[in-house]
Amino acid sequence: MKYRLSFLLLVIIALLSACGQKGIENPLDYPVNEFKAVTQENEPFEKKNLDGKIWVADFIFTNCADVCPPMTANMTKLQKMVDEEELKNVEFVSFSVDPTVDTPEKLTEYAKNFGLKDDNWTFLTGYSQEFIETYARETFKTLVKKPQEGDQVIHQTYFFLVGPDEKVKKIYDGYQEVPYEEMISDIKSLQ
Repeated sequence: MKYRLSFLLLVIIALLSACGQKGIENPLDYPVNEFKAVTQENEPFEKKNLDGKIWVADFIFTNCADVCPPMTANMTKLQKMVDEEELKNVEFVSFSVDPTVDTPEKLTEYAKNFGLKDDNWTFLTGYSQEFIETYARETFKTLVKKPQEGDQVIHQTYFFLVGPDEKVKKIYDGYQEVPYEEMISDIKSLQ
């Protein structure tokens, strides 16, 4: 009886200590590689600008004919939810997958069309097409490819949650079945 009670007490202590742990269960933990870019305001921006922050990233382009406008609208909704929940230290980053077309001016115009707040949302360009294709594949494990013909860049429609430890924690559908509540919960767990 004494051993059962001791064992039960150890199990309860283990469970209680696990309840207080922060973070995401089974995170991907892909390390985020260095990058250098310019913002929609034509200001230099690099990975160190996000040091210690929680951020949500996606890949879009301004003349996208189908998935990018809904993705940006969905990210705008998420940004509003983060604001309503009063979550601090959260940034939003949209990498252009068509940097030769997407100038800072075009990105600014694109952002204005969605009525989003730009105090914690940065649109990035100013790198080569080769760079963004390689960066997306190596850092975020996602596809970006500009075909030889046409003006529509092939890319996946995910949102990527990056923790303050500079690692990709989780990937979500950013296009149709956006799990907003799950994302808010995951962001809170990284606070």
